[in-house]
Amino acid sequence: MSIAEAITSGDASLLPSRRDEDWRWTDLRGLIRQMPAASPEGRPWAWESALAGQVDMEVGVVNGRGASDLEVAAGEEKFVAWRFLSTAEAGAHNAELWVSVGEGAKLTLVESYEGAAGGYLANTVVNIRLAKGAKVERVVFAADHAEGVSVVDASVELAAGAVYAQTVLTHGARRQRIETRVAHPGAHAQARLDGAYLLEGQHNADLTTVVEHQGVDGVTTQLTKGVVRDQSRGVFQGRIVVAKGADHTDARMGHHALILSDKAEIDAKPELLIFADDVQCAHGNTVGALDEDALFYAEQRGMPEDLARALLTAAFVGEVIERIEHDAVREAAQAWAAQRLEV
Repeated sequence: MSIAEAITSGDASLLPSRRDEDWRWTDLRGLIRQMPAASPEGRPWAWESALAGQVDMEVGVVNGRGASDLEVAAGEEKFVAWRFLSTAEAGAHNAELWVSVGEGAKLTLVESYEGAAGGYLANTVVNIRLAKGAKVERVVFAADHAEGVSVVDASVELAAGAVYAQTVLTHGARRQRIETRVAHPGAHAQARLDGAYLLEGQHNADLTTVVEHQGVDGVTTQLTKGVVRDQSRGVFQGRIVVAKGADHTDARMGHHALILSDKAEIDAKPELLIFADDVQCAHGNTVGALDEDALFYAEQRGMPEDLARALLTAAFVGEVIERIEHDAVREAAQAWAAQRLEV
């Protein structure tokens, strides 16, 4: 099973299906019976970036074509925006990004996934390597077309003392999966994996993470919040594995979601697999509706119901956004949420 091979060969039988346990809620083979033709070359369309003029470098990858390497030298600091654009109607393409961050270096990486036409299948592989003491903050804005199918698969390797922080923000697509796998060495390295999904219509979003703690004294924190309405579907799969001998691991995972209509759906599968003894690990998962008491309180003070619901929802997902460290990126994330919620 390989999405890249399916796109390259045109063989839809290679796509993952519900028979694959980790893909049972995001079935691509059942959705795509015949592979789209390869996407043609394309040019970026006019797009006003909230970070325009603030980043050190902005790179566009259009229909899988464009620069694919980013290196931050030891001790260097960079702020980079990487745009992955799908511009072809009913096309299929692969893209791959390699990121290398040297010892003691610092990188703020903003990725955006955008669709100008429907029916596409986009597959992106992101490889991130952090050297000793390096620090990366990665923020993903997923703005795929409502009729697009998009898969983003990130592989992250940490060295001793490295710090990796990630926030994924998405409003979904016809099918969308954003997966992150972290090889955690312990050794006082830290990982933060956060996400927020705001879904409506018939949009689908699947946020999947796997963290493998392989040594002593490692830290992982994770907070994902989601809101679904209409007939949308949100999927969260989080797995933290603590290997034998990875003592003193501190790992915390939380997923919390709101269902705002009867036909919306949440599927959640948080997992802790612990093979070491001296660890501190916990996970939590809640799915519910807006607090009716808080809603009643706001309405009693003259606030229209729609505005009250929007503000309560914004406060709910705001906890994730407030954890973004970079000021400009956090402001862009707040604007993204406000636009989606019409606050």
